Amino acid sequence: MKLKLVLALVLGAVTVSAMAGQAEDQQVKFRQSAYSFAAWNTTKIKSQVIDHPETYNKEQVVAAANAIAAVANSGLGALFGPGTDQATGWKKTRLKAEFFEKPEDVKKLAIAFNKEANELAKVAASGDKDAIKAQFGKLGETCKNCHDQFRSKE
Repeated sequence: MKLKLVLALVLGAVTVSAMAGQAEDQQVKFRQSAYSFAAWNTTKIKSQVIDHPETYNKEQVVAAANAIAAVANSGLGALFGPGTDQATGWKKTRLKAEFFEKPEDVKKLAIAFNKEANELAKVAASGDKDAIKAQFGKLGETCKNCHDQFRSKE
């Protein structure tokens, strides 16, 4: 399983590096896709650990947590090029211009997301639903903190 994760991370990093020089709209498409994929996987965890714990399947939760960690470790920062706050991917981006004005805040949020996503993958492997639920909450807070600061409402 670890080899698959490493390969996914390497392929993701290569893809992100290749995309960094692309037009703003293309960067936004890839960024939106990555976050949609992460959201789909968070929904799987939430469903099985919080909403319907009777459906808990360790393998599925571990796979979802590993997918989220892969997104967090993929080098998404390369998809936040100048001008991407005005671009349209699959839909108009909701990234606020303030994102580019506060790089230190962005860096702290990105590090926190990465840390909590990696920790979720570790905790999910334990199979302890209570620990997964607690760590899932920590991951969710990192998402909320970034959204609150740098994402406009629809």
